[in-house]
Amino acid sequence: MATFIEKPAIVSAAGSKPKIIEEYFGRVRDGSGQLSIARMISPAGWEEPGQCPEFDEYTVVVRGILRVAARERTFDVVEGQGFLARKGEWLRYSTPYDGGAEYISVCVPAFSNETVHRDEAGV
Repeated sequence: MATFIEKPAIVSAAGSKPKIIEEYFGRVRDGSGQLSIARMISPAGWEEPGQCPEFDEYTVVVRGILRVAARERTFDVVEGQGFLARKGEWLRYSTPYDGGAEYISVCVPAFSNETVHRDEAGV
């Protein structure tokens, strides 16, 4: 059956500054563990603890620049670009540039605080 989402669920975010997470599909919005789809709005200067999740995370930047630091390299993902973080890979997201960033994140299986495995300092 088709489902209309009138408005997303607002999810609390980890990190150094307030970040807006609007979940359209996933554990918070509808209890689904299959995947989560969320819109993220991060201010300039935001950063979150490193993580080593049990899910793949597909990200598409809609506006601004999202920095993704992996162990071997740091990527600045700009508007119109995407990034795939594979499960079990350590990484850290941030928006260090003026204007912050807006991006869409898809996690398979769905994001959860129990499976993101943030670095100890960020727990």
